[in-house]
Amino acid sequence: MATSTKSKKRVVSPEHKAAMATGRAEARAVKNYLDGLELTRPKRGRKRTADSINQRLSTVAAELDATSDPMKRLALTQEQIDLSQELASMETKVDVDMVALEKAFVASAAAYSERKGISYGAWRKVGVPSAVLSAAGIRRTR
Repeated sequence: MATSTKSKKRVVSPEHKAAMATGRAEARAVKNYLDGLELTRPKRGRKRTADSINQRLSTVAAELDATSDPMKRLALTQEQIDLSQELASMETKVDVDMVALEKAFVASAAAYSERKGISYGAWRKVGVPSAVLSAAGIRRTR
């Protein structure tokens, strides 16, 4: 008995295509908002300035010149790399329009949450403020 190796061409209805497009748009709005929250989240500790980083870079460079201990040179070299990257990231600050991202999130989050089974608590644990969840129509459940 021979079986056909030809695969059937899958036909997607226009309604299904529209539903997939809606799902992608909702997921994109949720992802963009969560990314925006991550980028604008305050960092712990004292805020560093470009001046303080440059000052520490000078100190590290001086210590590198003065030491002959290979382990110390390794640690200082890594600190120098980290400080340079931090300084570069400060200079290329990304401006995030959280108002627009929040608006898109509020419009999409309830349907996305329902479809994916995401609870109020899960949203809160990833940093979404309760006021935003309330505006989106996502309520606490017991």
